[in-house]
Amino acid sequence: MKPFSRVLFLFSIVFAASFSACTLCTSDSPRDVKQLQKAAEQGDAEAQCDLARCYIEGDGVEQDDAEAANWLRKAAEQGNAKGQFNLGVCYALGRGVEQDYAEALKWYRKAAEQGYAEAEYNLGHCYHEGDGVEKDYAEAEKWFRKAADHGLAEAQYNLGVCYAHGMGVEQDYAEALKWYRKATEQGLADAQYALGSCYYYGEGVEQDSAEAVKWYRNAADQGDAIAQYALAGCYYKGEGVEQDYAEAAKWFRKAADQGNAMAQYVLAGCYYKGEGVEQDYAEMVKWVRKAAEQGLADAQFLLGVCYENANGVEQDYAEAVNWYRKAAEQGNAMAQCNLG
Repeated sequence: MKPFSRVLFLFSIVFAASFSACTLCTSDSPRDVKQLQKAAEQGDAEAQCDLARCYIEGDGVEQDDAEAANWLRKAAEQGNAKGQFNLGVCYALGRGVEQDYAEALKWYRKAAEQGYAEAEYNLGHCYHEGDGVEKDYAEAEKWFRKAADHGLAEAQYNLGVCYAHGMGVEQDYAEALKWYRKATEQGLADAQYALGSCYYYGEGVEQDSAEAVKWYRNAADQGDAIAQYALAGCYYKGEGVEQDYAEAAKWFRKAADQGNAMAQYVLAGCYYKGEGVEQDYAEMVKWVRKAAEQGLADAQFLLGVCYENANGVEQDYAEAVNWYRKAAEQGNAMAQCNLG
């Protein structure tokens, strides 16, 4: 099962995040920067938020994170929930201010207490991850539920995860399924994958590989790498669809291209065996190396085998030992045997 969705970050700007994210909040009706500046200086909180967006994106003004944070603070201190939420985001990311999870939590809470769904969601994430506060799954579930009840798809998905894994609530697959469905109705790829997994494993619903494939495909078509890997596996094994090695290799490649280590490893196997692709040891080594460099023990072992037996690379016992050792240190028994 997938981990939680990312933390939400607003404004239409790409942020690196590790959980699941919204963009910083934007205005529904863009306004002239000079007019925004004038209104913001007169204390209009919405204008202050919109002006902050301009500074974040460099839209009509020179890009300036510190100035953006300055205007968000002015809005936040007036009690504007959007400003409070986005100021919290700035503190979480260290954008325009020094990174400070406790300060982020403080502003998320202020916005969440006004019913601002994205802030409720991020506050739940803080409790789940222990960012700026002690970990507390029950408190995380509480805030995810509030955001989910406000219709936020990411929160609905994460609430489903809470039920699936018994985090902050009693484990209940049927309840998890209910929340996954609500998020899938909004097209959330994470939830589509999770719902597919419920059908694949028969968790909260009767096992149905064909239904699993349907949901895996929906998520895979949105570019979800884990769903692409799962869909490829169904084609490879002929579960829910007719067995098709070429289609399996196609989806393994899509996931592998996004850096999914397991997909890279299995794609290497396809090239080794010539399943769905033309047999190609050099291509096999290319993909197994990518997975090995990400720390996948099975791939490290296989790369060691390649160097020992000159499969797709020039024979190099020292390099074989190097990769066997990496895998052996992770507990891979075959690597330990070969290293010995």
